[in-house]
Amino acid sequence: MMKQTLIAATLAGLSTAALAAPVTYNVDPTHTYSRFEVNHLGFSVQSGTFTKTSGKVELDTAAKKGTVDITIDTDSLQTFLPDRDKHLKSKDFFNVAQFPTITFKSKDLEFSGDKLTAVKGDLTLLGVTKPVTLKVTQFAGKPHPMTGKETYGANAETVIKRSDFGMKTFLPAIADDVTLKVAIEAAKAE
Repeated sequence: MMKQTLIAATLAGLSTAALAAPVTYNVDPTHTYSRFEVNHLGFSVQSGTFTKTSGKVELDTAAKKGTVDITIDTDSLQTFLPDRDKHLKSKDFFNVAQFPTITFKSKDLEFSGDKLTAVKGDLTLLGVTKPVTLKVTQFAGKPHPMTGKETYGANAETVIKRSDFGMKTFLPAIADDVTLKVAIEAAKAE
């Protein structure tokens, strides 16, 4: 009888683990931002930051699957030079008036063991959607030391050609290759 109870408990535990559902995490806007870097006239690499990002991440660590749905507010662009920010927000570059957001959506997460290593998805910029792969350079999940909530964080990056999205102003003086870097933290939704 005891042997049957142990077998039943073990099978129940295995079936629960196999059926574990994805967990939803809300992006923490105070610890999530996106940054770009681009070569300027061959002299230096200049950067800008988008300070407002929202979204959700679904993660099933047992199945090594998940989804990412991120929205970046293009009007939150900052380079810490107001005239340059105004120009970058114009039709010449990000055209904030017509395209107020940049989005990234993924259903293809790659793991090596327990570590997330890449996120493949679709980046939409200036109304153009292209596939990109974000290489994950940092990944961690644990209870947040201040809130106690289950939290995941990551840093990721990729290189795109801005001309692929229709951003061609000052090519090739301002480089076509743009490095995108993302820092994200997301807490378990309640």
